[in-house]
Amino acid sequence: MKIRKAVILAGGSGTRLRPLTLATNKHLLPLYDRPVIYHAIEKLVDAGISRIMVVTSPEHIDSFVRALGSGEHWKLKSGNESQIQITYGIQNKPGGIAQGLYIARDYIGDEPCILYLGDNYIEDNLGPHLKNFKGGAMIFLKKVADPERFGVATLGKNGGVVRIEEKPRKPKSNLAVIGLYFYDNTVFEKMRDQQPSSRGEYEITYVNNKYLKEGALKAVVLKKKWTDIGTFDSLVETSHHVRKSAKKRR
Repeated sequence: MKIRKAVILAGGSGTRLRPLTLATNKHLLPLYDRPVIYHAIEKLVDAGISRIMVVTSPEHIDSFVRALGSGEHWKLKSGNESQIQITYGIQNKPGGIAQGLYIARDYIGDEPCILYLGDNYIEDNLGPHLKNFKGGAMIFLKKVADPERFGVATLGKNGGVVRIEEKPRKPKSNLAVIGLYFYDNTVFEKMRDQQPSSRGEYEITYVNNKYLKEGALKAVVLKKKWTDIGTFDSLVETSHHVRKSAKKRR
């Protein structure tokens, strides 16, 4: 099952990064020499994804258009700049990750897709996982010290997902569900009867649990660096990491 489209969510108010985010969207803050969201786009393009929708808030969409254009800054390894197409969707009010994906339903149509949270820095290569994706859903996990901040997955003895809980008070594992998901073309059907959670949001955990109940959910534990760029410390630390990696490549 070949995936060629991706949705990058780039909304949110970035309250933990104020006053920086009073001036700009957190996804446009710099990680060393490029905005945070550039790393998400480059990761997708390197994996062969050529169609990307960026979903953001109305007040920030002009900034993203100026920074990203329509995709002319990137090219596939096998082609030229014109092959990458970036388009935009608007999320008028914060309503959760699943709501952000649902906004892209007409863009995705009857195709599988990748959902990528634009404030996630992911170092693993996505290409091999795309080749292994045969349908259903694939989520990505990372061991963390503070799993209560995230959706948390519990794996069985065979490595399969047993349960997923959204920000549990007492996590049953330290495996956080990070901001990267592969979905087949049934993902929007699974959202039809979804209601807001107690937090007032449409949780992506609801969607993942639908796949889990069908026995169609696979999980991959990432091996390399992953960061959720949501605090000053994570922004600075990851920026230093990117700088060090860039210098090694020169």
